[in-house]
Amino acid sequence: MQVTFPYPGFEPLEVPAGNFLGVFAPRETAPVDEDEVIGNGFQHFIDTGPLVDICRRAKKGATGGRVKVTVVIDDNTRPTPVKKILPYLFRHLAKAGIGLEDITLLVGLGTHRRLSPAELIAKVGPDIYGRVKVVQHDYRDEGNLVHLGCTAKGTPVIVNRLAVESDLLLALGSIVPHRVAGFSGGGKMIQPGISSAATTGQTHWLSARVKGEKILGQVENEVRQEIDAVARLAGLDLIINSVLSPDGRVAGLVIGDLVAAHRQGAMLSRRIYGVNIPEQADIVITDSYPADIEMWQAAKGIYSGNLALKPGGIIILVTPCPEGVAVQHPQIEQFGYGSLAEVEALVARGEIEDLTVAAHLVHVGEVIKEKGTGILVSQGINKETAARIGFIPAASPRVALDMALAMKGKDASIIVLRHGGDILPLVGEE
Repeated sequence: MQVTFPYPGFEPLEVPAGNFLGVFAPRETAPVDEDEVIGNGFQHFIDTGPLVDICRRAKKGATGGRVKVTVVIDDNTRPTPVKKILPYLFRHLAKAGIGLEDITLLVGLGTHRRLSPAELIAKVGPDIYGRVKVVQHDYRDEGNLVHLGCTAKGTPVIVNRLAVESDLLLALGSIVPHRVAGFSGGGKMIQPGISSAATTGQTHWLSARVKGEKILGQVENEVRQEIDAVARLAGLDLIINSVLSPDGRVAGLVIGDLVAAHRQGAMLSRRIYGVNIPEQADIVITDSYPADIEMWQAAKGIYSGNLALKPGGIIILVTPCPEGVAVQHPQIEQFGYGSLAEVEALVARGEIEDLTVAAHLVHVGEVIKEKGTGILVSQGINKETAARIGFIPAASPRVALDMALAMKGKDASIIVLRHGGDILPLVGEE
């Protein structure tokens, strides 16, 4: 069986037929009219009432009758078609007398790097960029963060000042399976999207104490509930969440309450990205598409691959990572991936203070250090760096598979996952 990869420069791979359990990918959806799907979404508001009514209520409490609207959008690490959806949103806001001059687009970077002007234009569209104010969140800029108290579980709610000072707070993102939150989208646009390091550290460190299979693809989980609690306290009024087909088309759009609408979208996402596999394999070969920019994102291939991996197995991650390991988080290269116990010790000694980084080290470490072994094939991460962070480096997919078979034996079972950044392998489910 010949396996190809969605990146230039990675040679096809021949997988021995006798070992092969199959190639698995998210379900292809029937072709749809995206304009119809988006337009239909803006006609059905889930547990909130129409947007125009929400705007009118906001106007009653606004200074001088002018409603300040903040729309949180995601960044270039997410495929949300923001530029396709914003015109529909702006038309609905206009019906309530809210013009472009009243709107600020707040890029929910979380702890990611800033976007370049070209990346911002690609995200919001050339017809919008320059006509609407765009601000990029900086989780380290304490002067632009506001403390709103704590959740019932004690997570400090510290978020971008723009969100707090707006009369109407909206969030535009997308929903796919996610290791920290179960699924992306919903309140996650606020936490971590526009939150402080302290807030994000608490929710991510909480997720590190729960094994990946107990969170990834689970619509309800304790971390998601905490994220939603943060978003409620931040005053998130409405979410606009797309669910994309594997080829990037809008398969669904849910708009409404941050919990009720999100859960509907998450169930649709699970139907698309959840894929039944016959059993776990000794060797899992996966890409990280579309999360390819750096290891901080590409690790999603490890998280999904974990669900398909037998204990003691080997996961081969094939990913370009043109920006290396993590531009914003050099401590990953300093400490490398490790077990929960190892990283907890580093935190206890004060060697790692950033709990978001600590959580990431555990999320990957539980797969390639505790459960099994990781082999990395990447053009953007050299072999010395790959080894330092905890992977066995390989020059090509062929070399990686030869290594894995030498370690596990020629009869080892093999599964290949495509669209590894979003796929949700399910064993024994339909």
